[in-house]
Amino acid sequence: MNETDEDKSWQMLSNCLGVDPDLFFPERGASTKDAKAVCQGCIVREDCLEYALTNREKFGIWGGLSERERRRIRRERAQARARTAQPQTA
Repeated sequence: MNETDEDKSWQMLSNCLGVDPDLFFPERGASTKDAKAVCQGCIVREDCLEYALTNREKFGIWGGLSERERRRIRRERAQARARTAQPQTA
């Protein structure tokens, strides 16, 4: 198994395996409720979310979160990194 296959092996355990992908890419303004319901309780939800965050997925529901929700996480993580990167002053 190469590195790429290994990185995505979590997909074979996902609740969404076999579900119509269109559900996870709703039209602008459409409800994301059904897609998020599929993600609820999924054992690889965190892997899916991390994949989307790492790859900066701009569309769709990943790990049960919308792009707006993922953008907030990326911003919070960037702020946390910036705080820890600042030199400590006495």
